[in-house]
Amino acid sequence: MNQDEMKKLAAQAALEYLPDGGIIGIGTGSTVNHFIDALAPIKGRFEGAVSSSEASTERLKAIGIPVLDLNAVGDLEIYVDGADESNRHLQLIKGGGGALTREKIIAAASKRFVCIADETKLVDVLGTFPLPVEVIPMARSYVARELVKLGGAPVWRENFVTDNGNLILDVHNLEIMEPAHLETTINQIAGVVTVGLFAHRGADVLILGTPEGPKVIEP
Repeated sequence: MNQDEMKKLAAQAALEYLPDGGIIGIGTGSTVNHFIDALAPIKGRFEGAVSSSEASTERLKAIGIPVLDLNAVGDLEIYVDGADESNRHLQLIKGGGGALTREKIIAAASKRFVCIADETKLVDVLGTFPLPVEVIPMARSYVARELVKLGGAPVWRENFVTDNGNLILDVHNLEIMEPAHLETTINQIAGVVTVGLFAHRGADVLILGTPEGPKVIEP
């Protein structure tokens, strides 16, 4: 079973966690694309969705699910999204697709965050995947220097602009032993919009696609 097939298994398993109606939060990425595809046959159950990216918005509209503004709907019952890495405490690294700020906002506004991924995303220590940091353009060099002081090796994600009009620094060479502490520290750097550590608000459920079927991890 290849990685994409495992992602699809996790995405399909997440359908069991959905409420009977209302509005659902939808993330971004290849695993979430499988989840959106799986929603198509049951799209009539939901009033609509709040999306974390323009890419997911277009995919949702294509299958006939209305996309709503978070400001207009308030708190959500559930948010389904992927991750670039997760530890066993369900603290995550997200932002490989560049949608980390909107993903973090929707996760914060949701009562339950269901994370879907293939089994390769589960790690003992976060940091092998470069940590994305969204920054205001004029602060790029300053923030990079501050990240070096924290032991990271930031690399500007060139030719990429977020849906918010900002830039991404991908921070290499980190071994993140205290994710919540590092999340707070980086978020306090002037010019940082959001860091892709989801530790203060991690996932509530992690569904991993494996060759043996979906595996569910809860804290």
